[in-house]
Amino acid sequence: MAEACALCGLRFERAQGYFVGAIYINYAMTVALAIVGFFLLWGVAGLSTRGQLAVLLPLVAMFPLWFFRYSRSFWLAVEWAINPES
Repeated sequence: MAEACALCGLRFERAQGYFVGAIYINYAMTVALAIVGFFLLWGVAGLSTRGQLAVLLPLVAMFPLWFFRYSRSFWLAVEWAINPES
C-alpha cells in the first residue's frame, strides 16, 4: 500500500491501529450479508440448513477478503469527511 495518495497527498497509514474501524465495517457487512442470505435462502428458496450452509459458508469466508480494500477506502473517506485537514 502506498504511503500517500499521488493526487492529493492524503496519508493512508495514520498510526498503528488506525484501520481497526475498517475491520469493524468489514465485519458488519459480512454479518449483514450472512443474515440477509439466510433469510433469502430460507424464505424464498426454501433450502434446508445443510443447503444454506453449503451456499453461505464459502460466501462469508470469501467476502471479507474481497471487501477489505473497500472497507479501508470507506474508513478513509469517513475520516476525511470528518477531518479534512489531517
